[in-house]
Amino acid sequence: MPELKIQNPATGKSVASLPADDTRSVKAKYAAARAAQPRWAAVPLRKRLDCLKRFRAAVIENAEDLAAILTTEVGKPISQSRNELKGVVGRLDFFLAETARTLKSRTVDGGPGAPMQEVITHEPLGVVANVSAWNYPWFVGANVFVPALAAGNAVLYKPSEFATLTGLAIARLLHQSGVPDDVFIPLVGGGEVGAALVRQPVDGIFFTGSYATGQHIAATVRGRMVKLQLELGGKDPAYVCEDANVAAAAASLADGAFYNAGQSCCAVERIYVHASVFDAFAKAFVKEVKAFKVGDPQKDSTYLGPLARAPQLKVLEAQVKDAVKKGARVLAGGKRIPGPGSWFEPTVLVDVDHTMAVMREESFGPVIGLMAVKDDDEALALMNDTDYGLTAGVYTPDRARADRLLARAKAGSVYWNCCDRVSPRLPWSGVGHSGIGLTLSTYGIEAFTRPKAWHLRAP
Repeated sequence: MPELKIQNPATGKSVASLPADDTRSVKAKYAAARAAQPRWAAVPLRKRLDCLKRFRAAVIENAEDLAAILTTEVGKPISQSRNELKGVVGRLDFFLAETARTLKSRTVDGGPGAPMQEVITHEPLGVVANVSAWNYPWFVGANVFVPALAAGNAVLYKPSEFATLTGLAIARLLHQSGVPDDVFIPLVGGGEVGAALVRQPVDGIFFTGSYATGQHIAATVRGRMVKLQLELGGKDPAYVCEDANVAAAAASLADGAFYNAGQSCCAVERIYVHASVFDAFAKAFVKEVKAFKVGDPQKDSTYLGPLARAPQLKVLEAQVKDAVKKGARVLAGGKRIPGPGSWFEPTVLVDVDHTMAVMREESFGPVIGLMAVKDDDEALALMNDTDYGLTAGVYTPDRARADRLLARAKAGSVYWNCCDRVSPRLPWSGVGHSGIGLTLSTYGIEAFTRPKAWHLRAP
C-alpha cells in the first residue's frame, strides 16, 4: 500500500506516515459517494444545515488543537493558524445564513391562480471533486465543501499532501457532526491521487492551486460535460499614489506581502509607487519588514515562519539572482536562512522592472519588488502587464481617483486602501491565468447547483 510521509517544514523532521489512496481506492470511493448522494440530497435542507451548525461548534471547541495541527504540517505561525480558524467560523456563518434563502424556489412570473407560472428551483450537481490547497486549507476547503454539502452534493475531498492532517481532521469533525462517511470522503496522497480523482465521472471539479496544474486539469476534462472551477495563481499588484499616507500604506502592504510568508493566493506580489514618494515609501516599507519576527511558528510572537514546500526555496533564489543580475538592489533579506527546515529571509528589492522574473512570475514566498512610476497611466499599464488577474489595489485618499483606476484594473477583486482580503459576501474569482469560475457570495452557493426551469400551466 502506498504511503504519504508528512514533514514539519520548520524542522524538516517527520511528523507522520499515512496510508495513501491509489487508483483502485479512488474509484471505490467515487462509487460510494455516487451511491450515497441521492440519500443525502433527500435529507431536508434544514437538517443538512443542522449538521454544518454542529460542525461549526466543533471547530470552535477544538480550535487550539486544530491550529496546532495546521502549524505543525504547514509551518504557518500559530497566531495565523488561529486567525484562519476564527475566520472560517465567519464563513460558516455566512453560508448558514444565506443558503436557504439563496436556494429557495422562486416564482419569476405568474402568481397563485395565474394560468401560467414560471418557477426556478435549484438541484445539486451530484458528486463533487474538491482538490484543495495547503496554504489556507480551512478557508479554501470550506469555500467549496460547505456550500456543496449544504446544497445536497456528495464531496470527494482531496486535501493537499502538505495539509493532509488538517484535511483528515475536517473529515472527522464533519462525520461527528452528522454528515455521513460516504457523503464526505477524504482522499490521501499527492498529485497522482488528485489526477485519479479528476478522471472519475464526477459532476463538478473544484480545484485550487497552480496555473500549471489547473491547465492540466482543464485539458484532462476537455470534452466532458462537467462543471469546472479553477482558482489558480496571481501576481497581485498594488499602487501607492503620491497623496497616500506613506506610513499607513507601507504597513498595510508589508503585511499584505509577507503574511503567511507570502504564501497567500492574494498576497501582494509587486508594488508600484509614485516616484515623488518612492524613497519615503521604500524606507517605511523596509522598516516594517525588518520588524517582522522570524522564528519558531509554534511561538505566539512569531510573524513569519518557513515555506511549506522546500522546492520553492530554489524559485525564490532564482528570482532574486535574476533581479540582481539585471540591476536590482536588495534592501532587505535576499537569501535562505541556514539550518534545518525551509526558511527564506523576508526580501525587498528595488530598481526592478518587468524584464525580471520577480515582477512577472509568481513568487509565493517572502519576496517583493518595489518599482517607481511617473503617473497613474504608467502604474495601471504595469499593473495590467500580466497573464494573471486575481486582485489589484490602489492607495490614495481620493475615492474617485481609485475608482477610475480600479475600474480598469484586470482583476477579479480590487481594493482601495487595503489588500490581501477575502469576504464571504463577495465573489472570489480571477481573470486570465488566475482561473475560471468562482466561490463565495450567494453566487458561490448557486455554483454547486443546477437551476431547473419550471413552466407550469393550470388545467
